[in-house]
Amino acid sequence: MSDKFRITLGQLNPTVGDINGNAALARDAWITGKAAGADMVALPEMFITGYNAQDLVMKPAFREAAVAAVQALAVECADGPALAIGGPWFEDGRLFNAYFICRGGKIASKVLKHHLPNETVFDEVRIFDSGPLGGPYSVGNTRIGSPICEDAWHEDVAETLAETGAEFLLVPNGSPYYRGKFDTRMTHMVSRVIETGLPLIYLNMVGGQDDQVFDGASFALNPGGALAVQLPAFDAVVTHVDLARGPDGWRVVEGDKARHADEWEQDYRVMVQGLRDYMRKTGFKKVLLGMSGGIDSAIVATIAVDALGAQNVRCVMLPSEYTSQGSLEDAKACANAIGASYDFVPIAQGRAAITDTLAPLFEGTQPDLTEENIQSRLRGLLLMALSNKFGEMLLTTGNKSEVAVGYATIYGDMAGGYNPIKDMYKTRVFETCRWRNANRRDWMMGPTGEVIPDRIITKPPSAELRDDQKDSDSLPDYPELDALLELLVDKDAAIADCVAAGFDADTARKVEHLIYISEYKRFQSAPGPRLTQRAFWLDRRYPIANRWRDR
Repeated sequence: MSDKFRITLGQLNPTVGDINGNAALARDAWITGKAAGADMVALPEMFITGYNAQDLVMKPAFREAAVAAVQALAVECADGPALAIGGPWFEDGRLFNAYFICRGGKIASKVLKHHLPNETVFDEVRIFDSGPLGGPYSVGNTRIGSPICEDAWHEDVAETLAETGAEFLLVPNGSPYYRGKFDTRMTHMVSRVIETGLPLIYLNMVGGQDDQVFDGASFALNPGGALAVQLPAFDAVVTHVDLARGPDGWRVVEGDKARHADEWEQDYRVMVQGLRDYMRKTGFKKVLLGMSGGIDSAIVATIAVDALGAQNVRCVMLPSEYTSQGSLEDAKACANAIGASYDFVPIAQGRAAITDTLAPLFEGTQPDLTEENIQSRLRGLLLMALSNKFGEMLLTTGNKSEVAVGYATIYGDMAGGYNPIKDMYKTRVFETCRWRNANRRDWMMGPTGEVIPDRIITKPPSAELRDDQKDSDSLPDYPELDALLELLVDKDAAIADCVAAGFDADTARKVEHLIYISEYKRFQSAPGPRLTQRAFWLDRRYPIANRWRDR
């Protein structure tokens, strides 16, 4: 029996629905593996379709095209290493999440996912059927077990594979990022290694898909849980992992161990990568946004430049009579610092026309929030007009604190196709601005140095829709608000829990009420990258019509 085994890992970025493009990526990885003398080339879970394809895989024509592409790959890759790739499989009226092992010009083996995740962003129970607990497959003189993603988070699949002769585990994944996710993965995989006594190779994909960003960070463990190989996070790579057989079985040969960044850098990378891939995968090339002189639009503009390059970002200042001179100066200074184009479009004339049009209907009423929101909606109209005219996707700039309590105008500043900071609370926005001013990485396309003027970070936040307006006029100060939101949104806490944590009961009830009555706005809001386990959309699903309040 051979005492060496080489696996070429394709930690790559598939596009949902681009079956031919994904097949081409797989083929290129196989060619690389063949040239390197690999015994096997492995791609992640559901790679041929892209992940997470949601209900698209339930469409017969789509899944048939996916299987046909895998069969064609098997023929093309007959003369060389085995090819392992994820995709859908339909059999006897049942649809499975499968892992195909292609050898000798055909699909030689199939692994069917047993445990189907049905929480947070995953709905696999409504899409797929559960496969049986199965045994390993053979490649050369080696027997390999492949628990598919969730299967490796449970004991039974890996133990069954070990008991039926698997000599090491290869785990194909479509595992999206949230803050701290790598440590969670590692804990589960170390458990599988300790339970089975087998080496384990964990292969994850990279890239953004709508709200989810897959962070790669693939790795290999030896028995006992020792880390043998660590691939970089977020980068698309094709690399080789070697195993050597000794008296105690296979062991992963020690290889490179990439360093992982801290959570501030990882969050920022997710926002950049999420926007970059959303643009590429939807076909947009350029973006624009309303540049208010405030911190949220400043960080979104900076993310956009880092993701797309300054030449592809348009910042538009749309001042009213309530816009301060400081905001005018700050917006232009930030746009200049990041190198984006800057347009100045006053809204006074348009607002006057709308006010005159509505005057007969508003006669006898007092100015209120209605007039404030007209400003925001007029800005949204003008920005969408620019978007339509020039084919630039409009970015919206509301942070998670504002999105949570509805401190945003629907069809106004909420208008747009993507929101890079949708899952970042305001207090983290401040710190992220400071982090970006102090740091630049090779994956950023923006400049080095202070890209967000310090005055933007330090001045009191304001929507500037009336004289001397401050966010704190309507909301608790952001440190208090965000702490309450982390309890009420992220932890599903009760009002009593908020009080026990030291918050005023009436304030907690007010925030809870704002969260509930803003559900309809979030239902219509733009997608944005998921940073936490309680991002708005698939992680947290609440009814719009809802009278529950915690009394």
